Amino acid sequence: MNEHYFSIIMAGGVGKRFWPRSRKDSPKQLLDIIGDESMINLTIKRLLKVSPLERLYIITNYHQAEMILAQNPNLSWENFIIEPSGKNTAPAIALAAAVLKKRDPEAVMGLFPADHLIQDEKDFIACLNEGVRIATEKNVLITFGIEPTRPATGYGYIQVEKEPLPDSTLVYKSKTFAEKPNLETAKRFLSSGEFLWNSGMFIWRADVILKEIEKYLPELYEIIDTLSGTMDTEMYDKTLQKLWRTIKPVSIDYGVMENARHVKVVRGKFGWSDVGSWDAVYSLEKKDKYGNVLRGDGYLLESSGNYIYSSGAQVFARNIHNLIVIADKGVILLIPRDESESIKGIVDALPV
Repeated sequence: MNEHYFSIIMAGGVGKRFWPRSRKDSPKQLLDIIGDESMINLTIKRLLKVSPLERLYIITNYHQAEMILAQNPNLSWENFIIEPSGKNTAPAIALAAAVLKKRDPEAVMGLFPADHLIQDEKDFIACLNEGVRIATEKNVLITFGIEPTRPATGYGYIQVEKEPLPDSTLVYKSKTFAEKPNLETAKRFLSSGEFLWNSGMFIWRADVILKEIEKYLPELYEIIDTLSGTMDTEMYDKTLQKLWRTIKPVSIDYGVMENARHVKVVRGKFGWSDVGSWDAVYSLEKKDKYGNVLRGDGYLLESSGNYIYSSGAQVFARNIHNLIVIADKGVILLIPRDESESIKGIVDALPV
């Protein structure tokens, strides 16, 4: 891999759609949502295959950094970029880019959410390597687009040209970004063959993304540029705390990607999922002959299509169908599987 390449893991969220398991002191990325390892541990292991530990960073808040360190004794504080509070993706990415540019003016950065699942790591690494090559050679912004397997309404989409770039078999020029569609539109996207799921994973040179942020988000750039001047000095922490409060939250997609002219897309088929709801977890797990998933101690009779998780209590149920049942930390959640994305709205109304 390119000696100037750095892997950046974005790990600041709580994962409210996974309440009651996911909470402030046990966020989604630190849980074994799929399999026996935490989501962030799976992500770290995957990215260590393409960049050494000294070129891997995690951007998160101080509280989560402590929890991640407790899970990963091989990491040190040198592997963290601390953001005082969550301001969506653009400020976090701008800060990470400034840190990397200070360390290596030729830095190429790959950005990956901590809590995504990738089932075919060989194909993922091939896509990553090709993205790094293109990003190193050209002044472009690269995102990963996933070939859709169904007309999903829970993802944004990217429309790409029909043919790849002349010097690549995997990288395409982007045409448009589309918000999460309704079912009819998602079916049209799928049948066209031109639309890919927007994965929220990116590759670009640090200097290139900072120039794009300067162009499209000048107020954010000015703050990050001021911060950059204090890095490696005693003034940095105090300046970071002071200026970060003034930053307006904005996503990198809305703030930059939807406006930028030189966006390219790595087309991937590597078993990706953002694991965005309990229903998504259900779809990824092995099921019994009645379509049930049971994690924990329990027994189901005359029941089908359920996802049951219990961290301690025994769960016994009869004649229930297509439900999510979570028993954890003294809380029991029951909700229809097809409504599991609405859990975030429930949690926002609760003191959790």
